[in-house]
Amino acid sequence: MSKVWLIASGKGGVGKSTVTAALGMALSLQERRVCIVDTDIGLRDQDALLGLSDRVVYDLLDVIAKRCTLRQALLSPEGLPRLTLLPAAQFARCKELDARPFLRVIQELRLMQDEVLIDCPAGIEKGLRAALQSRADEAIVLCTPDDVCIRDVDRTAHLLMDKQLPKPWLIVNRLVPDLIRSGEMYTAQTVSDTLDLPLLGEVPEDAAVYRALLQHRSLMTVDCEARNALLRIARRMTDHEVPLPAYGTDRLPWYRRLRRRAPEKLPLV
Repeated sequence: MSKVWLIASGKGGVGKSTVTAALGMALSLQERRVCIVDTDIGLRDQDALLGLSDRVVYDLLDVIAKRCTLRQALLSPEGLPRLTLLPAAQFARCKELDARPFLRVIQELRLMQDEVLIDCPAGIEKGLRAALQSRADEAIVLCTPDDVCIRDVDRTAHLLMDKQLPKPWLIVNRLVPDLIRSGEMYTAQTVSDTLDLPLLGEVPEDAAVYRALLQHRSLMTVDCEARNALLRIARRMTDHEVPLPAYGTDRLPWYRRLRRRAPEKLPLV
């Protein structure tokens, strides 16, 4: 049975689009038929993240306006035939995304795919509110372990539940194990408990993510811990039981503890 996932964040800059693209690839590697729907009208990112920028002819608004069929607008990255993208319109505004025809597009995708990932715009304004009409089966909110993002995600999660969506799953991104061990950063579980949201997964800060972006490569082609974390999350999305890594809560070996420097104290003002 197909499943529609709505992926949101309280604010920009938390890695939502990058994580969505990676999860789409990871799910397709599990032999799932996956479609990523980019609803960030005017600021589309998914085509660049999936290496499809030069191939976009039609987009989501073209499908809604019936300037093309849904199949004409769908694109697949090279080597990933089970993954497709429905790109956002680059030169338009979010108010042009009408909820009712958008729902019809999602219903049509349900018949074609095993998993549909809706990459929502950041924030809680009109773009997200239109995507909320998709009647998604599950929702995911992405959060970084800082107070500002936690507050924004709390507001976003309540908005999703107000629209009768199930309680969202939580992914905590950009965790730094050394900062967690020194008490300077929250653990993923602490963020989950604070927001009272079930923890779907946690992803560490990893230089390989930005390096892959600079090299125009997919993160999923790089052997790194961030990729491994996202592969585990994709397996949980398909009902596999995979233990959480709990970054920063493990005890370092004695020889690494000897080399660790104490955190510098900030000067008193």
